[in-house]
Amino acid sequence: MRKQKFLRMKIRNIITVFGLIICGLGTYAIFNIVRAENFPPIPDEPQPHYENVLASPPLPSQTDFCGEPVPLHLYWVKEGLDRELTIHCYQHSRTLLTFKRATRFFPVIEKILKEENVPEDIKYLCVAESNLENVVSPAKAAGFWQFMEATGKSYGLEINEHVDERYHLEKATRAACKFLKNLKTLFGNWTLAAAAYNMGQNGLSKNMSEQQIDNYWDLFLNQETSRYINRCVAYKLMFENQELYNIRIAANEFYEPIDYKEVIIDKSIEDLRKYCTENNILYRQLKELNPWLRSTKLPVHGEKTYVLKVPVE
Repeated sequence: MRKQKFLRMKIRNIITVFGLIICGLGTYAIFNIVRAENFPPIPDEPQPHYENVLASPPLPSQTDFCGEPVPLHLYWVKEGLDRELTIHCYQHSRTLLTFKRATRFFPVIEKILKEENVPEDIKYLCVAESNLENVVSPAKAAGFWQFMEATGKSYGLEINEHVDERYHLEKATRAACKFLKNLKTLFGNWTLAAAAYNMGQNGLSKNMSEQQIDNYWDLFLNQETSRYINRCVAYKLMFENQELYNIRIAANEFYEPIDYKEVIIDKSIEDLRKYCTENNILYRQLKELNPWLRSTKLPVHGEKTYVLKVPVE
């Protein structure tokens, strides 16, 4: 009796082990079937090796800024331009957006530069300053041309809690032209004028006096101003040679100029939102077209008038 019980137990154990083995083999077979269906077989032949290729942006043998030669035979000038080209060719998101905005804003800027008898290359200062955006710097310079409040007011821009014409592209561009022409008269060429625009007239004059140097490219300046003209030249090269610098943007991807009509305002508007509602205008569109409007009202004093851009229906 005891022997029979032991024998039955042994048989059950053997059956259990065989059952586990069969379950394991079945699971393995199912796994291989699923894997074969979802993953392609690994070929026996070696696969090609892919790697990122870093290509240095090409440097020209010669170039200029506002018609003034850039001395690329000097190693610090050549390497400085190489640095700016490398940064902006590979700073993809910022650079691409700048190129897309340019089709909307360059025609406005170029027209004013021509009217003011300022070289067209000066538009690249605007790119270097703000990448064609209404930004505010840590020092509180504002707008496309990055005017400080005091400088903006001295060149005729209205700046208060309701109106800030540093954000008015046409007026700020004309103010920048006047400022740069004065600096060019003071320093003798456009390169030094642009440097003074960046670091300030007094700062540049002090450095020139202390170093006894009257050539921008030979001056030892702070890093921002030392890089400034090279940054402008880099953008010029990229805009004028887009294929060479591998900038590929489809024609329909550029930002188109926005159609608008102008309305003369000679009386105060107490609530711009209400004004928009009464005139079937989106408040957002009004603010987008007139970023110089800095509050919800537009006070008008005396004989002064303002010109609002409003969307075309």
